[in-house]
Amino acid sequence: MAEVTKRQFNVYLPNDLIKRVKHASVDADESLSSFVERVLEEYLLRTSEERER
Repeated sequence: MAEVTKRQFNVYLPNDLIKRVKHASVDADESLSSFVERVLEEYLLRTSEERER
């Protein structure tokens, strides 16, 4: 399997949201980067499917 090149992507979020996302990644037993990547991919897939209906 080919490795995907990744880049740093900085965003500014409210402190409370950052705290909740960090806790959610720990609860999911994933790194913060992996968790955010997965959640964003799931969201984009879901919204894309909804638009196609």
